[in-house]
Amino acid sequence: MTELSGRRVMVTGGAGFLGSYVCDKLEGAGADVIVPRKSDVDLTEQQAVRTLLDRTHPEIVVHLAAEVGGIGANRANPGRYFYANAIMGINVIEESRRAGVGKLVQVGTVCAYPKYTPVPFKEEHLWDGYPEETNAPYGVAKKSLLVMLQAYRAQYGFNGIYLLPVNLYGPRDNFDLETSHVIPALVRKFTAARDSGSPTVEVWGTGSASREFLYVEDAARAVVLATEGYDGADPVNVGAGHEVTIRRLVETIATITGYKGEVSWDSTKPDGQPRRMLDTSRAREYFGFEAAVGLEEGLRKTISWWQEHGVP
Repeated sequence: MTELSGRRVMVTGGAGFLGSYVCDKLEGAGADVIVPRKSDVDLTEQQAVRTLLDRTHPEIVVHLAAEVGGIGANRANPGRYFYANAIMGINVIEESRRAGVGKLVQVGTVCAYPKYTPVPFKEEHLWDGYPEETNAPYGVAKKSLLVMLQAYRAQYGFNGIYLLPVNLYGPRDNFDLETSHVIPALVRKFTAARDSGSPTVEVWGTGSASREFLYVEDAARAVVLATEGYDGADPVNVGAGHEVTIRRLVETIATITGYKGEVSWDSTKPDGQPRRMLDTSRAREYFGFEAAVGLEEGLRKTISWWQEHGVP
């Protein structure tokens, strides 16, 4: 068991979506939280990471920093997403080992799984094929960090753990239509269409693909539980354990936002991976995590937040 009270914990990406919630929970547990800002430290530069760690002396590092987006952003930036995510992780892991950090928590991605993984996804299937093409560079970059952590554990005894969360959503998410994931994009589209009286909303794909979504506060709780209670080499899925088709998701968001018009499906655009749902039994067994917020409840909270804080 890793005691957090009074410990110096660095959270890369701590000012971001998931990171802000993780920091809240770590501070609630009594940790002394350090959040390096992107404007001050470029994690893609090894010397910058070395200087940061030498200056701050964290005992624990939670690596959340990433460059990420939805299908459109992944298709537009495959090289950048591979390089940035791989090199940031490599630098943070190597320099944490060099600096004597006692524990590192690496948050990976469900995009690391093969395109046709049997549902529910089990961690032992992680290497059974190539990821879905539109986000493979991002997924492979993140998956390489699991290999690095397991190699560092074997050679150096470095305590690095690896978590595989599903798609996250919730208040404070990225609602930029160019780079956001599916839920914030849909929330923004349907809210705007309702307010403008638009007769139709266009949605990418056919609606047949399925996804699993985890409310961000649940995800943050899982990260903190793993930081406290898990020290193993095995990757661990973090999810809600339920899937929903994109068509059903769209219908639910339209209903909650009060949109009365039609939905136009653009089948020339990709659906992405056909199905996604995780087997979450390891998280329950290894560090006692189970999701608490159901999808409809989480969507209502997300939509309410956007209606209060979003652009007019």
